[in-house]
Amino acid sequence: MKKALKIVAILAAIAGLAFAAYVIIKKYVDSKRVVIGNDAENYVSCSCVDDSFLSETVA
Repeated sequence: MKKALKIVAILAAIAGLAFAAYVIIKKYVDSKRVVIGNDAENYVSCSCVDDSFLSETVA
C-alpha cells in the first residue's frame, strides 16, 4: 500500500512540475508578444469608394 502511495505522490509531483513549467513559459511568451494596438485606432478609410467624396480629377 505504501508503495502505491509513493507512486501516486511521484506522479502528482511530476504533474505539478509540468503545470508550473507551462504557466511560467506561457507568461514568458505572453510578455514577449508585441501588442500592435487597437484596430479601430489604426483604421484608415479609403475615400476612393466614398460616394460623398469629390475628387479633383472628376470633371
